Amino acid sequence: MTAFSFACTGVRADQYAAGPTLVFRLRVTAADNARVHALALRCQIRIEPARRGYEPAETDGLADLFGERSRWGSTLQPVQFAQVSVMVPSFTGEIETDLVVPCTYDMDIAATRYLTALSDGEVPLLMLFSGTAFTGTGGFQVEPVPWDREAAFRMPVTAWREMVEQHFPGCGWIRLPRDTMDALLAYRSRHALPSWEATVAALLEEGADPPAHDPLRALTATTGRTDP
Repeated sequence: MTAFSFACTGVRADQYAAGPTLVFRLRVTAADNARVHALALRCQIRIEPARRGYEPAETDGLADLFGERSRWGSTLQPVQFAQVSVMVPSFTGEIETDLVVPCTYDMDIAATRYLTALSDGEVPLLMLFSGTAFTGTGGFQVEPVPWDREAAFRMPVTAWREMVEQHFPGCGWIRLPRDTMDALLAYRSRHALPSWEATVAALLEEGADPPAHDPLRALTATTGRTDP
């Protein structure tokens, strides 16, 4: 059976993609300069958060995912990033190909929340490979790609930020159910607010705690009464 090894040599944001997309450069090597007619490859990409350090500001942003820093020894577990397939064309011995990974900026997704919390540095990734190889010099045979094939890669945080800025410049993105959007739209219309930003700002202001120096508002919040 042909022995395959894999390495990731780089990553870039696809500036021509319709949605946020990262393109990883993948090197595939077949031992003994073997002839490979095609390779149907599956790749699972995981974030390995325990393989890097974190600044205090990053720690605050990761609290929702991993809890208090004192617990990170047990909570800093791998996070699923993507699962994609690629068809590698014919080669002999070694080839480099693109691994296209569509991404989301949905803050309900753990990987997005993790990446958004990082201010700089690198993202430790682990790529796990499997699939089917079509090999042979004088004939044609089908071989599995073993499940233990993997490659580590440290993706610059700047690559993620560049991708996000291409599609959401200066913005974030939140997915909301239809009934919540309808309620927000009704609130915006009732208050004649000019934008969604103004709508959210008004809701945040309404939900803010009363100032400590305002005894009347504090009393109202406690008793529900406004009269002396």
